[in-house]
Amino acid sequence: MNYFQYKDGILHAENVSLADLAAEVGTPFYCYSVATIVRHYNVFRDAVKRLDAKICYSAKANSNPAVLQIIAKLGAGCDVVSGAELLLALNAGFDPKHIVFSGIGKTENELRSAVQSNVGQINIESESELKLLSKVASELRQSTTIAVRVNPDVSADTHEKISTGRKEDKFGIPIGKAQNIYTLAQNLPAVIPTGVAVHIGSQITDLAPFREAFTRVREFVELLRKDGFDIQTLDLGGGLGVPYNQAHDIIATPDAYGTMAQEVLGTLECRTIFEPGRLIVGNAGVLVTRVIHTKHTTDRKFVIVDAGMNDMIRPAMYNAHHDVISLIEPNAKDVLETVEVVGPVCETGDRFLKDCELPSPERDHLLVLTTAGAYGAVMSSTYNARPLIPEILVNDDQFAVVRRRQTFEEMTALTQLPDWLD
Repeated sequence: MNYFQYKDGILHAENVSLADLAAEVGTPFYCYSVATIVRHYNVFRDAVKRLDAKICYSAKANSNPAVLQIIAKLGAGCDVVSGAELLLALNAGFDPKHIVFSGIGKTENELRSAVQSNVGQINIESESELKLLSKVASELRQSTTIAVRVNPDVSADTHEKISTGRKEDKFGIPIGKAQNIYTLAQNLPAVIPTGVAVHIGSQITDLAPFREAFTRVREFVELLRKDGFDIQTLDLGGGLGVPYNQAHDIIATPDAYGTMAQEVLGTLECRTIFEPGRLIVGNAGVLVTRVIHTKHTTDRKFVIVDAGMNDMIRPAMYNAHHDVISLIEPNAKDVLETVEVVGPVCETGDRFLKDCELPSPERDHLLVLTTAGAYGAVMSSTYNARPLIPEILVNDDQFAVVRRRQTFEEMTALTQLPDWLD
């Protein structure tokens, strides 16, 4: 459930009209609902409450500072994958002891910042990283708690580019070789190996891959404990999917996911970390866009909107589906047309939805891409010299611009000509 609903024929975010927002801030823009974020967090929290669980929101899904602060105030921890995300999390008020630093390519400076910030856990992805962290922590004369991210070689049956738990993927240490890393960690200074981490991918709709991965992790923890390792924490990552195509997607529920995790791992009596991102914010956001042209060809009608793949790259990058709906509620008299909704970027891949049924969309009509709260604004760019678009946060009948529209001068502020071109 989300809080984007038609009221008096106009799509609203909670109690704010998206048409009024479009008139005030212009299009395109992202809009997020506080009530939806809070509801989704609470649903997931309740789903895993039978485990000794801590939810560490995955900041990479949506790292707008206002969104982060809302989630921090709910009592969540945070999963970060860069030094800048760590700073964003700290600035948003997340307790450092509930911050997990993940990611495969942490630099020496990022590791130093994590140790100095006293983050609760650093997830190790390689022997090289482990040795570097030991060196950095020793120089700082601080000890730091680690988990080793294992790769269980489980296919998550999701898109190729967001599958992370197969043996050919770059993430984690093969589970059959990971015990050697724990032995090394135990013999290195300033690192304390107390956890096992796993994450097999994103937008996973079926529980079977999770169950398989968690079963392998349970067996691995039992093996480690038998050999004397004090494993206290399981970091199970995120990855549970959300419905992008409301008419067809069948998604495992958070309740079913929590029940499965309890069945497989409950007897280990470990503290459990979950790192949902998309699940919390995906359906809490929409992208509002305006039709700028329509165009008929021999076999289709193109609806060209002012949002482009630089604003929302998921369809171009992942062939991802986002429902496209009219901001004005269709009625029984409307004749639906099958159209292709595309953006203005100079790429054939700048397509949002190929076979979309809309009520006779024409110039200046407002359209809405749903389920746009995750991996939308955070992945946007200025390709084709298109400035970044606003992000709007709605709370009941209030709204705030939490990222304003970028100006041309701001977009080009970091560039400069060499002296020899003057």
